[in-house]
Amino acid sequence: MIKSVLQHIVKSKKIGKKLLAVLLDPDKVNLEDLPALSKKINKNADFIFVGGSTVSEGVTENLVRSLKKKSSLPIVIFPGDHTQITEDANAILFLSLLSGENPEYLIKQQIKSVSKLQRSQLEIIPTGYILINGGHESSVQKVSKTKPVDSTDISLATKIAIAGMYMGKQLIYLEAGSGAKNPVPNSLLKKVAENLTIPILVGGGIRTQKQLDDAYKNGADVVVIGSAFEENIEIFNHIKN
Repeated sequence: MIKSVLQHIVKSKKIGKKLLAVLLDPDKVNLEDLPALSKKINKNADFIFVGGSTVSEGVTENLVRSLKKKSSLPIVIFPGDHTQITEDANAILFLSLLSGENPEYLIKQQIKSVSKLQRSQLEIIPTGYILINGGHESSVQKVSKTKPVDSTDISLATKIAIAGMYMGKQLIYLEAGSGAKNPVPNSLLKKVAENLTIPILVGGGIRTQKQLDDAYKNGADVVVIGSAFEENIEIFNHIKN
């Protein structure tokens, strides 16, 4: 078992090893399907991310506990809000939605989570979250009531990412949104990667081997696959990390 998720990502970046995470939305996973899902994930991924924009309270905890019985992979909470925190996981991406102007997701949700995090043994990873327009109104956009960065505005996206790094974020997550028609553009990803020294996570809209390879080639250190796996658990027969 990896002792530190962040250290593993940082070390992998230094040696050029690319990583893959599968994102599971607790509200969309049937626990009866977990044995089959876990078998696919265990063979192909480095991490399991758990979370969603809107998740019923307690459902995240139930999924994480069930996953730990089926997988030895590190489980990382990818929270839509403070109610999705469970200390049964290994780590949490302590997200701040840097691309939006809604204080609820810049700092207020983070404040609401403090008491629970202080009592937990979770590895807390400060992460700058940047929503990029993926050609589809994502759940994050609806819930946060913020606009994504235009996919052609490479300069703005880069400046936001750099600002996040300067603020002390340990990871930057570029997200095209769940169900995105288009992944984060390679040109945008490449420019951001050229200006950061911290690892970059990329998710949303990645469904093919070429899209996965392009993301890695242009600077992604961790690619996150969510909707594509929800829609087809056999996707790893077609794309390989």
